[in-house]
Amino acid sequence: MRMSKVKVAIATKGSAGMGDEVSEFFAKARTFTLATVEGNKVHIEVLQNPGATLPSGRGRTAVQLLRDRGVNVVVASEFGLGASALLAQGKIDRVVVRAGTRVSDVIRDELYKKCKSWLG
Repeated sequence: MRMSKVKVAIATKGSAGMGDEVSEFFAKARTFTLATVEGNKVHIEVLQNPGATLPSGRGRTAVQLLRDRGVNVVVASEFGLGASALLAQGKIDRVVVRAGTRVSDVIRDELYKKCKSWLG
């Protein structure tokens, strides 16, 4: 994967951006913290997850939102089978990290190396 910028969606608990924490489940996350990585710059945006409170179809709703936003990579603690299949269909990479990990740590520790190789 070689691109000029990478859009990463991190399943998060709230709206604290870089200070937020990774949610326990991808599709049930209250928010997604989007990190657009371009070179050595990171732009942060927080989106509400419209599927978080649905009785069914949470994964499909979350994946569609992120696909529409041009996300390349999703970070969460746990992915359901349906969401995993939809992410794979959409060619969106998954990264699994421990729930409660700070967004700033995810970007620094987990993604910096990966994004660097994707960006060239």
